[in-house]
Amino acid sequence: MSVKLRLQRHGRKQRPFYHIVAADSRSPRDGRFIERVGSYNPISEPATIVLDVEKAIKWLQDGATPTDKVRGLLSREGVLYKNHLQTGVRKGSITQEAADEKFAAWSSEKETRTGKANENTTKAAEAEKAKRLAAEKEVFNKRAAAQAAALAPPVEEVAEEAAPEAEVAPEATAEQTTGETAAE
Repeated sequence: MSVKLRLQRHGRKQRPFYHIVAADSRSPRDGRFIERVGSYNPISEPATIVLDVEKAIKWLQDGATPTDKVRGLLSREGVLYKNHLQTGVRKGSITQEAADEKFAAWSSEKETRTGKANENTTKAAEAEKAKRLAAEKEVFNKRAAAQAAALAPPVEEVAEEAAPEAEVAPEATAEQTTGETAAE
């Protein structure tokens, strides 16, 4: 029986979620499997991989062949490197302590690389957001200026309308003062 480590699709349309399983290569993709090794969610940002490292190493040492995608996921999580080191320990070419030190060094280096990558991604996203916001403000200001110009009456009409009001106002005050003196 040929065993493969592969993805088993779950989730709904356009929202996939995968289980990483050890299955007979002749069984259907979403069908029967021997053991569930982990899960993979490509939709989350960043993609989430939950993996039982010991189970994965056990299956790799027993001869299970990972598919291309699963090989990439296992490599990303360090399972293939740890399996490589464990093979060296089994053959006697390296001690368990040295293998653990090498894996710890690899893991810390990976954390610094991913931390820097996350920082760069965050900075780039913030810069892009600020750029879009500035462009939106510029468009908003242009539209506001155009609307204000369309709603404001021409300057000549404002001057003509103001002049008759000024003439009417002194006459009204004169009548009001004469009317007030006559009433007394």
